[in-house]
Amino acid sequence: MTHESTRHRRPFRSWHAVATLAFVVAGALFATTALSSNGLDLRAASITDLDGVVRAERQRSDELQAHLASLNQEVDQLSHQVDDANVARLQAQVDQLSEPAGFAPVTGPGLSVVLDDAPKSAIDKAREEHKDENEYVVHQQDIQAVVNALWAGGAEAMTLQGQRVVSTTGIKCVGNTVMLHGVPYSPPYKIAAIGDPIQLQASLDASDYVADYLYAVDTLGLGYDVATSGHLEFPGYEGSSTLKYAKADTASSSGRD
Repeated sequence: MTHESTRHRRPFRSWHAVATLAFVVAGALFATTALSSNGLDLRAASITDLDGVVRAERQRSDELQAHLASLNQEVDQLSHQVDDANVARLQAQVDQLSEPAGFAPVTGPGLSVVLDDAPKSAIDKAREEHKDENEYVVHQQDIQAVVNALWAGGAEAMTLQGQRVVSTTGIKCVGNTVMLHGVPYSPPYKIAAIGDPIQLQASLDASDYVADYLYAVDTLGLGYDVATSGHLEFPGYEGSSTLKYAKADTASSSGRD
């Protein structure tokens, strides 16, 4: 009787061991997946909303910049409280250079330039006719051409999309958006400059590259609008001023290609 009972229990014990091993392996796989994904959904479908990703990244960047501005303000306040002759002398130099460097608010007359992509209907038509759609959108070199022309025209201060342009400002195209200080922006792009409006306009008119862009405005439908103002108000730059690296561009081109 004892031998017979033992013989019937062996298959049950074997099945029990296999099932236990399967549960252990499954649990390990779930744990590995959770660690690899850092709690994120690994499915590609979760990142298909590109516009939502851009908006979220821009909001996060705005929050970080606001926090950085708060910290810079706190450091500035603490620096002014230090009772030391050398510190006071250096702080006075910093205060004197803040405005020309772009770190202080500034007001004055000037003008604004707005660049925009061609209408969607024109882009759709270009796609149907197998034309180069890139010719119908604003590129970073178009923005840079306007910025350079305004500096050449004696601009004292400048903003792009409301952000202060300083010596370390970089403009970079990423897909159909432009990155400025790490924040993505979609068209239209507004460049504003404080200075003599007449000289600023004359410098725009004298730029060969701006002339190329205006040809695209006439032939392809890109947007271009200039407006003068007797009073513009620009905020001071509140981001990081650290220059990570600089590289000279030896190639030059006067066209939009």
